[in-house]
Amino acid sequence: MDLGLADRVFVLTGASRGLGFATAQALVADGARVVISSRDADRVTEAVAALGGADHAFGVSADLADPEVARELVDAAQDRFGRLDGALISVGGPTPGTAAGMSDDQWRSAFETVFLGSVRLARTVAHALPEGGAIGLVLSTSVRTPLAGLGLSNGLRPGLAMVAKDMADEFAPRGVRVLSLMPGRFMTGRNKELWAATGDPATAAAEAAASVPLKRIGDPTEFGRVAAFLLSPAASYVTGVAVAIDGGSLRTL
Repeated sequence: MDLGLADRVFVLTGASRGLGFATAQALVADGARVVISSRDADRVTEAVAALGGADHAFGVSADLADPEVARELVDAAQDRFGRLDGALISVGGPTPGTAAGMSDDQWRSAFETVFLGSVRLARTVAHALPEGGAIGLVLSTSVRTPLAGLGLSNGLRPGLAMVAKDMADEFAPRGVRVLSLMPGRFMTGRNKELWAATGDPATAAAEAAASVPLKRIGDPTEFGRVAAFLLSPAASYVTGVAVAIDGGSLRTL
């Protein structure tokens, strides 16, 4: 299937590794060009090289908590590649712990980055997109069911899913699509950190895999292919939904 991605340009945050990078790979493989960002400048540089260099990718070291970053990323896409067709918005997981165990400062910090930073970029990108543009917010299965020990995520991700739904309604008349993606267990640095925190990462990973109906942890490329499709013109009638990419883990419809 031709996804219609040739020469289209996408901004991807949190994309120097993990699910964001896997999506950038899938987009570039289908002919798109990407602007990728994360807070680690060295990882951004390495990711751009791995994506084929300056003809295919441009990197920006940025923190979504900074109010200037949203405009910077949109301008980078338009200045570097002459257009902008969509975005995949992802931020690192907030500090583990229960919702009641988090301090006010921890809630404020997570809100500024995970919630407000994502909303600000989605809003800025949406206003810059032409008809046929698309925005995907990378959230979590915590949108529909709480995850033990991830209270901040449980509190913030469902709100972002509803923001995406609201924006989908607002921008649909212009032909701009907005949707959410809910990854489950993937072999990413974030999940490895969570397993390591248990003191027995091998057992934790094995138990996580056993809890998935497909009985394995997902490879990031499996997420990237789905995300690239949803951002592409091939998914032109898909908007306002939250799509689970979780091996069947969610027990809700």
